[in-house]
Parts: sequence; structure tokens; C-alpha cells
Amino acid sequence: MLLPRVLTALVGIPFLLFVIYLGGVPFGALIVGMTMLALHEYATVLWLGGRGVQRVLVVLGGGAVAAAAALGGTLPRADALVPMTITAVVFAAMLRELLRKEHSLDRAALTVFGAMFVGWTLGHLALLRELRPDGRAWTFLLFAAVWTSDSAAYFTGMAIGKRRLAPVISPKKSWEGLVGGVLGAFAAVFIARKTFMGAQLPVPLAVGLSLLIGIGGQASDLSQSLIKRAAGVKDSASLLPGHGGIFDRMDAFLLLAPAVYYLLLFTSAS
Repeated sequence: MLLPRVLTALVGIPFLLFVIYLGGVPFGALIVGMTMLALHEYATVLWLGGRGVQRVLVVLGGGAVAAAAALGGTLPRADALVPMTITAVVFAAMLRELLRKEHSLDRAALTVFGAMFVGWTLGHLALLRELRPDGRAWTFLLFAAVWTSDSAAYFTGMAIGKRRLAPVISPKKSWEGLVGGVLGAFAAVFIARKTFMGAQLPVPLAVGLSLLIGIGGQASDLSQSLIKRAAGVKDSASLLPGHGGIFDRMDAFLLLAPAVYYLLLFTSAS
């Protein structure tokens, strides 16, 4: 599994970095596209597990929420776009159930939850990229730190992992892997501080950001695993050889992207 994982990364990472560099519409479109693929996989996971979800609405609605977030960071006077879109998703999910012969509050709830848990959270990646004046640098840093933390956690857990972190949700994750992931995040953040961030990333913020990425990324990963565990599914898809699906690859960003965005939004460094 390691070779396909490496080969996929060698192709995908340069492309993603190039689109991050471009920013604007190309990056926003990429995030919306990835969000809709992840939502399709989310709906498929629930469907395979026998859990009801409005499969078309969750993809379109969650994609619309992500697009509204992306546009909200680039268009003037777009403050109402996101709340309007979220309201429309909630309205549509409930109306769809009212029009069915067999009503299901759980199906409506899982539809709205998916649109928010995937669409709203990943939309923050586009918001982060448009954060002035250093959104490009912060986005590069976030992806690099998440990849480094994820790899460090994986290899540390494989080498010395013994104490299970969350045995019911994700049996392979270990406390040793969590520590390795935190150390990997510290390494990536402080290398970025020395190379291209400089004064934009003072030591207190660098420490806080490292802890947030190292711990928050694992918590986000476990949150996504909780959905798959509830549905009895191991991987969300096999779109990316060695990596599973988009839902699997973006799992660390689900909780982390909003957390990092708001941390930077409310600090003087941004």
C-alpha cells in the first residue's frame, strides 16, 4: 500500500500546491469540487451502512455551502450568502421529507449534518486562502503541517504504537502516533517560520498552531472515522490509490480548517 500512496502524492501534491499559489477562482473551484466528491462518499458510506440520507441534496447542498463560503471571501457585500445557503439547505431537507410517503427525521438530520460537517468546514480552506495579507502562506503552511503530522503519526504508530487511542472508533490509532503527529506538526510549523513565514509567525502563535494542528487533526480524523464506524465501512472510496477516497484524504481538515482560520483571523499576526 505504501508505493501507491507515494505515487499518488507525487502527482497530487504539486498540482494542489500550484492551485493554492493561484488562489481565487481556481482554488475555490477545486475546494468545491473536492467537497462535492467527499459528500458523495459520505452519502455512499451511510447508504452502504443502511443509514438514510438524501444523497442528491447532501451533495448539491453541501457543495453550495462550500461555494458560498468561497465566494464570501472574494465578493464584496456577500455577508448574507452563507446564511442564506444554509437556510436553503435546511428548508430543502425538511421539505423533501414532508413530500415523502415515509418520513424520516434522521434522514433529514444526516443530510443537513453532512452539508455542514463537510461543506461548511471545508469551505474554510477557501476563506483561509483569501485571508489578507498572508492567506497564501498560511494555506501552504496548513497543508504542509497536516501532511507532515499525518505521516509522522502514521509511521510512529506503525513503529512503536502500543496504547490504543480510540479502539472502538479507530483500532489502529495509538497514543504514540498522536505524539508523533504533534511532533511532526511542530517540525513543519517551525521550519516554515524559519524559511518563509518569519515575523508573521511569532513563537507563541507557532506553538499554539502546532498543538492545534497536531491534536486537532487527529480529532478531526477520528470524527470522520466515527461516521464510517457507525456505518460499518472501512474506507469511503478508492478514488486515490493507497489513500482511499477524498473524504478520507480531507478528514483532518474537517475540524481543523475552521479552527485554524478563526485562530488566524483573530490574531494580530494575520
